[in-house]
Amino acid sequence: MKLSLTNSLLKKILMKSTNYDVLFESFAEKHFIKTFAKKYKGAWDITLRVITEEFRQVDLLFLKNTAETIIDSKDIKICKTEFKIAGTQISRHGSGNRCIIAIHKNTNKVCVLLVYHKNDLDGDNETSAWKNLVRENYKEYSIY
Repeated sequence: MKLSLTNSLLKKILMKSTNYDVLFESFAEKHFIKTFAKKYKGAWDITLRVITEEFRQVDLLFLKNTAETIIDSKDIKICKTEFKIAGTQISRHGSGNRCIIAIHKNTNKVCVLLVYHKNDLDGDNETSAWKNLVRENYKEYSIY
């Protein structure tokens, strides 16, 4: 008897993901998140819920090419993701909105380190700017 996978069965297999606990770090909350909350009001509450749910199953973001691995060590993966504001017509990528997250593989936890718009960061190089922010504000990730 030969077994074959149907498209729907294959999708179900691929869509299984580990459930992660999601923690928004206080630095992220105190800085750029306040700006998003003020600018987008009620839409930000919905957006934050969506982001949180996506990070609970962060593995799926890699299947959709929505997350980019920056550093992958034995225990922690540092990634950049994109998001859109709920109710807007601008795509994730086109919005310029980003999150920097640390995925703790052994404890199934996602720590949200930064939530920002690419124009919020100083300098000509976005990657250098957010890496400096992480290095300066999160000593536990400065070794990565």
